[in-house]
Amino acid sequence: MTTALHINLQLNQFKPNKSNPDYLSKMSLLPLLVTGVVAGLSLTSMSALASTSAPDRAPFELNVARTSSQAATVGNNGNELKRDVWNAKLSATMPLNKQWMIGANIGYDNLDYGWRINQQTPLRTNTVPWSSIDQYSAGLSLIYRPDNQWMFMFAPKVQYAYANTASSSNAQSYGVVASGMYRFESGNMLGLGVAYLNDISEVRTVPYLAVRWQINDKWVLANPFQAGFSGPAGLELTYQLSTDWDFGVGSSRRTERFLIENDDTTIEIEEWVSFLRAGWKISQSVSLNAYTGYYFGGEMELSEPQTTEVLSNEVAAALAFKVKF
Repeated sequence: MTTALHINLQLNQFKPNKSNPDYLSKMSLLPLLVTGVVAGLSLTSMSALASTSAPDRAPFELNVARTSSQAATVGNNGNELKRDVWNAKLSATMPLNKQWMIGANIGYDNLDYGWRINQQTPLRTNTVPWSSIDQYSAGLSLIYRPDNQWMFMFAPKVQYAYANTASSSNAQSYGVVASGMYRFESGNMLGLGVAYLNDISEVRTVPYLAVRWQINDKWVLANPFQAGFSGPAGLELTYQLSTDWDFGVGSSRRTERFLIENDDTTIEIEEWVSFLRAGWKISQSVSLNAYTGYYFGGEMELSEPQTTEVLSNEVAAALAFKVKF
């Protein structure tokens, strides 16, 4: 499953202002993003936890992103792998009152893996390597805000991730995230939570920390939560040039896990990425982000027989488009 390319929230353009009724709602998105630490439990792309005083808020959000990377060398046998990814996600939210909100989302990712095989490798399926991965996901969220300082969330999700050499019937995973966040008088926020994931052939429970710290009017330090190949498990320093343009630099951890054959034979890819981002707010409802980055420290692990190959470092680029309606 992938942690990249799911959410484009433009929160870096938002300055702390306790008089703004959308402030606490936008900050409440942070725990949704950190769930990528557990292999892609990015739960919903809500653009705001709106109050009942904002009936004209757009309830839907569509995110589409494209990522392409250089070919990476896999192991020591001269095999190469090039990755191109399309991501799409549709989200909807509905405030029930000033304290409660519900949300839902569906997503589809297509990962095109182009192999150049020079020698036999244990990461292949029989004689033909897997070459594409389909990933479908659906999630719900329930958010409770008892006052102006605290916000709590409960969010389950189900996902299918499988290669063209495997059956979708055996590729299910599911999980849930529970979290709480606190807003200080300064407007800065910290959150703690725990994520449980029953993944394909593996169960994980991961605690996490979320942060968004407004250094001054121009600079923000936060978890990366723009759409792009960055992934949410890391930090991004953002500079707000104007109301329409912002720029970011950061680093994060990516994890992908998917079924390639039989009932539980999986591939898991883990790697770090450093990135530069440029964001353009085209209008109140449309935005575009461009990324350039560098993948490093990557490993590809086959579950059965258990084998690990090292991925070479590679350059990548991405475009991410978001529209609210």
